[in-house]
Amino acid sequence: MQQGSAPRAGVDRLAVAAAAVTVVLWASAFVAIRSAGGEYGPGALALGRLLSGTVMLAVICLIRREGLPPRGAWPGIAAAGVLWFGAYMVALNWGERLVDAGTAALVVNIGPILIALLGGWLLKEGFAPRLLAGMAVSFAGAAVVGLSMSGDGGSSVGGVLLCLVAAVTYAFGVVSQKPALRHATPLQFTTWACAIGAVVCLPFAPQLVSQAADAPAAATLNMVYLGVFPTAIAFTTWGYALARTSAGKMGATTYAAPALVVAMSWLFLDEVPGLITLGGGVLCLAGVAVSRSTRGLRRGRPAAAAADPPAPASDPRLIDAHTHD
Repeated sequence: MQQGSAPRAGVDRLAVAAAAVTVVLWASAFVAIRSAGGEYGPGALALGRLLSGTVMLAVICLIRREGLPPRGAWPGIAAAGVLWFGAYMVALNWGERLVDAGTAALVVNIGPILIALLGGWLLKEGFAPRLLAGMAVSFAGAAVVGLSMSGDGGSSVGGVLLCLVAAVTYAFGVVSQKPALRHATPLQFTTWACAIGAVVCLPFAPQLVSQAADAPAAATLNMVYLGVFPTAIAFTTWGYALARTSAGKMGATTYAAPALVVAMSWLFLDEVPGLITLGGGVLCLAGVAVSRSTRGLRRGRPAAAAADPPAPASDPRLIDAHTHD
């Protein structure tokens, strides 16, 4: 992507494909966290994941000869590194020790609601009727998925609260990312945000070393997988897609994750979903389809909004992303 390029008009097929890759890999992360979480503590697992991701991203940056991000990108990179790559991953890992993968996916997926609200307010992306309708349908489906999987008593108030913390930090991280992508490439953003997240998690290094010595190979491989695929690759494809569409619409696409988590849990964790759960998954995907529709989307915004870009933006074109799909 060219630094500072504007999102393209119409449906960007590459952006849609990148978003699809992201959602599949992020859904797999819920399963991998459940698998590795029995051997690694929340902070140790987050640090191991972030270190693996940073190494992978650094290699890609060297191959592509990516330089340092411009100064204007650093506020967003720093905020996302601390909130999304650091706090989010620790909170989610901790939450998934107390609730099942489906319930965690449900609670975290209130994040897109916060993303749309923050994007509409701070990034002046507006609140398109089809986006709001799609979000309502998807949230209903996510609720069905989560509630149907949490009926075995595995959920706890503490786990739900931790997943709520993860959702909030995730939402603020995405909204911080959007302005940064006006200055930096998705790869630059992901690499340095991941590195900052790893630095934030360094206090867990002694625990990581201790637990890695005793953990079975499968748990360690799951941790490395989390760093390479759901982190290094998925966050980069997310940034690529986000740079070409609105934060609200990108957030809505992640509502497909609970349905995918159900399928992957069924396959890898032998958690067989019932018909109600599958019906909720269909609703999730239907809501995504509605939110991605281009008909009826708001194409303009008040002129005053164009003259008042939010911090940390320096480019008055920053908040025009909502006029493109």
